[in-house]
Amino acid sequence: MADYDFDVLVIGAGPGGYVAAIRAAQLGLKTGCVESRETLGGTCLNVGCIPSKAMLHASELYDEAASGKLAKLGIKAQVELDLDTMHGQRRDAVKGLTGGIEFLFKKNKIEWLKGHAAFTGKDTVQVGDRTVRAKNIVIATGSSVTPLPGVTIDQKVVVDSTGALELPKVPGHMVVIGGGVIGLELGSVWKRLGAKVTVVEFLDQLLPGMDGEVRKEAAKIFKKQGLELKLATKVTGVTVNGDKATLTIEPAAGGTPETLEADAVLVSIGRKPNTEGLALDKAGLATNQRGQVEIDHDFRTSVPGIWAIGDVAPGPMLAHKAEDEGIAVAENIAGQTGIVNHDVIPSVVYTMPEIAGVGLTEEAAKERGEVKVGKFPMLANSRAKTNHEPDGFVKVIADAKTDRVLGVWIIASVAGTMIAQAAQAMEFGATSEDIAYTCHAHPTHSEAVKEAAMAVTGKPIHI
Repeated sequence: MADYDFDVLVIGAGPGGYVAAIRAAQLGLKTGCVESRETLGGTCLNVGCIPSKAMLHASELYDEAASGKLAKLGIKAQVELDLDTMHGQRRDAVKGLTGGIEFLFKKNKIEWLKGHAAFTGKDTVQVGDRTVRAKNIVIATGSSVTPLPGVTIDQKVVVDSTGALELPKVPGHMVVIGGGVIGLELGSVWKRLGAKVTVVEFLDQLLPGMDGEVRKEAAKIFKKQGLELKLATKVTGVTVNGDKATLTIEPAAGGTPETLEADAVLVSIGRKPNTEGLALDKAGLATNQRGQVEIDHDFRTSVPGIWAIGDVAPGPMLAHKAEDEGIAVAENIAGQTGIVNHDVIPSVVYTMPEIAGVGLTEEAAKERGEVKVGKFPMLANSRAKTNHEPDGFVKVIADAKTDRVLGVWIIASVAGTMIAQAAQAMEFGATSEDIAYTCHAHPTHSEAVKEAAMAVTGKPIHI
């Protein structure tokens, strides 16, 4: 039999794929990685997590100055928006980070095969005019935007998350279809930069999958910030005429339709796994009903030697979940023990304030048994108060009998950073008492986590 070209061939260079390739190479395996984009890093780095944070951060600073928040701190400034420069710093951030991954590929002697991969057998793929044979193949092809039936994305008036990052001017009115993470993040960017923003969500609350109390509080905060929310509402049509769009909407339960005029429409109703063009059938693989590649606990597919990680495999579509799986799958291929605890995967919405959670929602925890819940408002946290960041709370959900922490939910300016403590505690099987009796630095936002943990047994100090 012919020799293998690679010990490990990874298809896709997003957060899951590039991390899997680097870890495999670190473990001494001859590694190749197939990627069709001009740059490495996948959706996350090129058109997702990273560029959106660059725009979120810049728009937050602009809003602080333009809205008079800085003036209240004694900082008076005349503010002008330079959108071209704001886009420029976003592109620079992406360029620097994608170049960094290319450097890591060279450093670890990983071969980048440029193009699309399609299986031609259980251990062979075709990339352009090259046939490659590998002992192990990792499918890490990620996901792409779910289309809305009957709505054409032209990336000018009707945009997806990629187009929403590139708008050349601030739209007068932006309608966001979908009240999930991406819609709220990008909607909030353009709201802060001066657009009127209307969010249309089919469900009766924003942020599907998050804790119920958090969803309600988030809606209150966004309304206060000026986002118009149309919940329990479905979009039945979008027509574009020149540089304007007309949307037809109606109550989800049925009722009188109405129309909305918009300068930009952002379609953000979710993402779907990328499996088209892989010719999975030639490797003896099929997808499940959701279009995902099924795997076992070790990330093996039903075909020996073929593995799958990240958005293309079941589980939350999150970059950090894919990264952890990338490390684990490489370690499993190398004969080590690679494990990801899928019960402790934090999720974050990078609005202002940020919204973060890890573990079970209160609703899900109650279905499993009796719980105790501790809450602490950011309004009573000295650092948040001093920083004029009063919105939000920390909520700790613990098992009523064992006191083990089952879930933590946070709305706060730095919730995304604060949630790491909760995830670490849960990874170690912490009780609420463990968190409550851990000394936290003062004054920090994180003290609210300690106080919420104290509140589980009914004894926070500052409320």
